[in-house]
Amino acid sequence: MTSKISPSKGSPYARILGVGGYRPTRVVPNEVILETIDSSDEWIRSRSGIASRHWASPDETVAEMSLAAGGKAIADAGISASDIDAVIVATVSHFKQTPAVATDIAHRIGAGKPAAFDISAGCAGFTYGLTLAKGMVTDGTAEHVLVIGVERLSDLTDLEDRATAFLFGDGAGAVIVGPSKEPAIGPTVWGSEGDKSETIKQTISWDVYRDTPGEQVRFPAITQEGQAVFRWAVYEMAKVAQEALDAAGITADQLDAFIPHQANMRIIDSMIKALKLPEHVAVARDIETTGNTSAASIPLAMERLLATGEAKSGDTALVIGFGAGLVYAATVVTLP
Repeated sequence: MTSKISPSKGSPYARILGVGGYRPTRVVPNEVILETIDSSDEWIRSRSGIASRHWASPDETVAEMSLAAGGKAIADAGISASDIDAVIVATVSHFKQTPAVATDIAHRIGAGKPAAFDISAGCAGFTYGLTLAKGMVTDGTAEHVLVIGVERLSDLTDLEDRATAFLFGDGAGAVIVGPSKEPAIGPTVWGSEGDKSETIKQTISWDVYRDTPGEQVRFPAITQEGQAVFRWAVYEMAKVAQEALDAAGITADQLDAFIPHQANMRIIDSMIKALKLPEHVAVARDIETTGNTSAASIPLAMERLLATGEAKSGDTALVIGFGAGLVYAATVVTLP
């Protein structure tokens, strides 16, 4: 039986056209964290690689940071906000269940009436959004997609939890995904391991907090089993990264840059070793001064690599996000 449905008329390929980022103005060094936990600057640096992070002020909301990052990405791509056909926001720290913050961002950035929605995929959220955007461009349902990763994790940080108090930061990163005449975003290797979902989680659900009288429970925060997460990331995510290279038909020595989720400097170093990355590959180490910003970490790290000249337009980069769920996603991209 012949289908009556017309075929899609999208671009044959998609690419990242522009990138932008926003870091809150307040810089928080480790010394501030040490006011509430029994630790040391040396211990924090040796365990995570973090020296400081940015925390948002009350005015630096998820929406405001997204608008700043998104505006820079639009300008970098050389398009107008009215050219945007869809807005995807990856976040776990927008506290309104509905409506999606993407709709507010789309309106306020001047995008007209694009498709707009939020996704929750933890630290892999940006890479998930990038994959969805690529599909929209090649399918023909959108020509230009604004993908934003944004977090205010300071709102979900227990400053008395010695295992996590020093980890998290705030910020927003964004890219524009649009049409391409050649492959510039490779196949995505993604998945989840829900049997390990308890290793990174919110301490209590919102309804438990709502329904518990008085002050018997603390405000929900992010907690994790550090050693279990470290082992999983080191041993399993290197395999996923290699699968993404294989799917793209790229070898490690053909890479120009490696942009992993900024979770832990030791994890990054272990992945470099497992992948046998040559010395010429520029490695994102944004975690040192930005901390773990979950969904925002990859686009923020990408923007910094390009801004510092460590990577340049047209370079081939491997990106991988992994975190709560446990979820992961990796792909190879051409940098804008």
